[in-house]
Amino acid sequence: MEPECKRRKTGTGALLSWDVVPVLSPEQCQDVELLEAYAAPIFNKRETSRLVKELATVCPLAGLPHIKRVRACPDKLSPHPLEVLICLADHKAHQEVPSLDMLLAGAGPIDSSSLGRPFLVRIAARPPLTRQQFEKASRHWPTSFHEDKQVTVALRGDLFTEERKTRMQTYMELAIQAAVAGQAQGMEAVGAVLVEPDSGSVLTVGHDCRYGPSPLLHAVMVCIDLAAHGQGGGTYKYKDYLACRFVRAVSGVHPTAEEGGHEELPYICTGYDLYVTREPCVMCAMALVHSRIRRVFFGVPTPDGALGSRYKIHTQKDLNHHYEVFRGVMAHECEQLSNRTAGTF
Repeated sequence: MEPECKRRKTGTGALLSWDVVPVLSPEQCQDVELLEAYAAPIFNKRETSRLVKELATVCPLAGLPHIKRVRACPDKLSPHPLEVLICLADHKAHQEVPSLDMLLAGAGPIDSSSLGRPFLVRIAARPPLTRQQFEKASRHWPTSFHEDKQVTVALRGDLFTEERKTRMQTYMELAIQAAVAGQAQGMEAVGAVLVEPDSGSVLTVGHDCRYGPSPLLHAVMVCIDLAAHGQGGGTYKYKDYLACRFVRAVSGVHPTAEEGGHEELPYICTGYDLYVTREPCVMCAMALVHSRIRRVFFGVPTPDGALGSRYKIHTQKDLNHHYEVFRGVMAHECEQLSNRTAGTF
């Protein structure tokens, strides 16, 4: 369901050989699960409204609010233009399609004289979350769909403009440069850049420092700590790692209603974007949750990655903050960078 990489020209005429792919939740990525149900043709379409109301009472489709009860007959030559769902199929009780009387036996009072012989159909077990799921489910039986337009556009590879992608490449190039500098000092070849998206300003640049001040200092953690330094906090010093730097102070202060307009800095990474050459680990992914990051863009996945490969931390429903994740920015260059080191991120 993810778009293939496209080749696009930037404003300068250079080709971008990568595309930005959203990392969606497991529910958004899963195949459409189908259930079997019994349907029947409607002889008299004037009876449709009554039949739907009575069937909803005596044969409710519990847990399937997304399924439409009636559809147009797929056979355009059929004398009966409409079909209605009766109930879910129970193959333990019936080896063959049962009669209408058997299906409605004990269901309650209903006038079934306008219904024809039942037949088997397949319906979606869950509501579709993406257009691809919706289109696949609808090939079997009509279903409602509340589309997230941003997801649809992102899966087409059209969420970001050519100009925006060119800027994204600039940020990732900075991360790659930092990774190379870090590797030259004996670190893992991983780099990261924190960006204020509204202004496009780079706030911090960092590389892996796990063999330096602390084994916890992966590239992502360095960027977060540097952001905290810019807000009067921070824990570690990076004087021996010149490529790890705080570039720009935060300019966007905002008032809080509770304090009557008192201005304060946003919490660490609130509203910011992070670019990192490789998919973050669990520790870094959770640190990004706690620091309130807005979006994460990474170059290449890793086997134990926590934002798409092994886990999808950013989609966990029980977390108190969620952020968007995209992969594929300068994927080829980041893959080459990954091959420069034998370690894992």
